[in-house]
Amino acid sequence: MDIRQLFSGEQKDQKVTVRGWVRTFRANRFIALNDGSCLANLQCVVDFEKTPEEVLAEINTGAALEISGTLVESQGKGQLFEVQADSVTILGRSNPDEYPIQPKKHSLEFLREKAHLRVRTNTFAAVMRVRAALSFAVHQYFTQHGFYQVHTPIITGSDAEGAGEMFRVTTKDPSQKSDEPDFFGKETNLTVSGQLEAETYAMGLGKVYTFGPTFRAENSNTSRHLAEFWMIEPEVAFNDLDDNMDLAEDFIKSVLAYVLENCKEDLAFLDQRFAQEEAKKPQQERSPMGLIERLEFVTKNEFMRVSYTEAIAILRNSKPNKKKKFKYPIDAWGADLQSEHERYLVEKHFSSPVILFDYPAEIKAFYMRMNEDGKTVRAMDVLFPGVGEMVGGSQREERLDKLIERMRAMDIDEEELWWYTDLRRFGTAVHAGFGLGFERLVLYTTGMSNIRDVIPYPRTPLNAAF
Repeated sequence: MDIRQLFSGEQKDQKVTVRGWVRTFRANRFIALNDGSCLANLQCVVDFEKTPEEVLAEINTGAALEISGTLVESQGKGQLFEVQADSVTILGRSNPDEYPIQPKKHSLEFLREKAHLRVRTNTFAAVMRVRAALSFAVHQYFTQHGFYQVHTPIITGSDAEGAGEMFRVTTKDPSQKSDEPDFFGKETNLTVSGQLEAETYAMGLGKVYTFGPTFRAENSNTSRHLAEFWMIEPEVAFNDLDDNMDLAEDFIKSVLAYVLENCKEDLAFLDQRFAQEEAKKPQQERSPMGLIERLEFVTKNEFMRVSYTEAIAILRNSKPNKKKKFKYPIDAWGADLQSEHERYLVEKHFSSPVILFDYPAEIKAFYMRMNEDGKTVRAMDVLFPGVGEMVGGSQREERLDKLIERMRAMDIDEEELWWYTDLRRFGTAVHAGFGLGFERLVLYTTGMSNIRDVIPYPRTPLNAAF
């Protein structure tokens, strides 16, 4: 039985056995035990006069214990129940002089160096429980709405984004010259997206989604970038851009509502932590909302839908701050929006989440459907408070001639993507989808400031530890 179940109180005055790790041990009597099932520690009271000295000596922070006793109402403050221990068994020792996660405040930078142990802290345990709940909510939503999960390749010979910033996969020794073909007989890389493959299955199963690891070889050592991260990519046949916007809004509201309902204790803790961190920032950089308030802002507000052209007009006529203008001024139509522009639209102008659509073709990918104006494509971005872009998607180009024209203009290899263009030759149809970086969603939901702290083992430039 885990500690979360014990706090229901149904086992009061009954014999119980619990297992977990020592957070603190006070006065040779009070053990704070945590098994990871919830934020709260379970106080276990030992009779030090009846407990062997060699056992007491091993009850150190980090040690794994099994404790049997009676669950009773607590006589002290801070907890409703406690266990009056009859026996304490040391399952795994922990040397107090070597164990790095001591009961004190540690910096996030320090804990990244101890990523194998940091989940034993309240902050990281809460973040990872919320991450698990979000993952469950993703699968639950798509299953309930008739989607089929597709496991798309991790190793690929194509570049879905046309960016070229990919990790090459090879069995060849780079120091040796050889005319022998590589393992797959061609150059292959770790995937940047499962979208193109998901499109092929949507055109046979109707509604599919991918949820798997993707890789970007961008040399970006920032708080927002990872080299390895997880992507959620639904794809739906016979959906146009309006359907796609409806799906994105409903999906996001659903998964956040699930976490708000099922992770209340962890979110309350993270909300308090978020407020403390925001208070350290200069006034003008602080979030206008608390963490839970920010989540409810998304779940309770209708998403405003605005074309890129309308947004540019709003931004060019805006005054984001009485004292200063945007750091990156909007000089002309066609500019790629920065986070400050996206946040202004969400937080200041509309006071609601925003979906921007119909972007200039020049700043979007080759597979997005061209509008009749010949200048814009049926793309969309969903913007959130505090972070800006959360989701990117589009209606896909279903017309073979238009797709080939775009591929040639953007120097995309037609022969490499022969199977992708085949979709337009055999039963082509309107279809649409979007991508959502899972870690970015976890970052937003937990209020953490660095994306390296919402994935168990971050992969970043010059770092592949653990």
